[in-house]
Amino acid sequence: MKVLFVIDKIELKYFEFNRLVTNFWLIKELLDRKCDVYITTIPLLSLKSDVAYTKCYQSYTKDYNIFYKAEKFEFQIDDFDLVMFRPDPPVDIDYINATYVFDFVTKPKIINLPEAIRSFNEKLHSVYFKDLMSENIVTASLSEIEQFLALNKQIVLKPLNRCFGSGVMYLYDGDPNTRTIINTMTNNETTLVMVQKFLPGVKTGDKRVLTLGDKVLKYCIKKLPSSDDFKFNTHNDNFIERASLNDEEYSNFTKVAEKLNSMGLSMAGLDVIDGKIIEINITSPCYFINEINRLYSVNLEKEIGDFILTHALLSL
Repeated sequence: MKVLFVIDKIELKYFEFNRLVTNFWLIKELLDRKCDVYITTIPLLSLKSDVAYTKCYQSYTKDYNIFYKAEKFEFQIDDFDLVMFRPDPPVDIDYINATYVFDFVTKPKIINLPEAIRSFNEKLHSVYFKDLMSENIVTASLSEIEQFLALNKQIVLKPLNRCFGSGVMYLYDGDPNTRTIINTMTNNETTLVMVQKFLPGVKTGDKRVLTLGDKVLKYCIKKLPSSDDFKFNTHNDNFIERASLNDEEYSNFTKVAEKLNSMGLSMAGLDVIDGKIIEINITSPCYFINEINRLYSVNLEKEIGDFILTHALLSL
């Protein structure tokens, strides 16, 4: 099977088997299964008339590591059997333009569907599942955010197009920096932001719930905040521990998985605090494979590999 991974530019620059990076686990797993795996980035995509192309590099394994050859190839994207579309946010105009290129791709199975990613904001569209979220608003209005803060006493403001907690701010009622923070976040009331009621459970960490197709994986981890932040911001073993889902959470989040999968988003990571979804990661969701393998004594990359190859074969 011929596979194309669309990865982030920084991942291409430092391409090696980094155990913290989901893409590299999946690339190595598919290489071990004798797939021909090529890697590319958004700037290497192109459209010639109505045909989508990519310049790309062929990857290979050696000494339990992954590398790519210096020679650059050009293929029609329809030449591939499977495309893993996994560049990182920000979902800016370059990212959106890349999804447009894939509107002209017809043959390969694509995970996740770029058009579905384009239509689903990881913060805003979590509101599809409002019954599973804390109180929230999306607005650029200073007065509306101040009213929401007065009502809820503690809030979190999030930019709509970033990842890894970048730009997320905490505010409490009476904070002397309130207007400065709101105006900074909203670019003086010109940029929409997600505003959520603060959930105290964040102090003990948020769960990463992983979906694969219609299912929720039984493996779950908790991401712990560092001593200098209210949220998880350091990806290493000291800040990740084993967690579990109760029956209600499993049932609720399975319904979320089914909805996402029906939209073309078969791989997602739900961030959950106190049983409430705070956002849904669908651009390049981290599956914490290294940590789950260690905590559960499993090989999660094999289960994911089975899923994506089975679905790719069904599309042929």
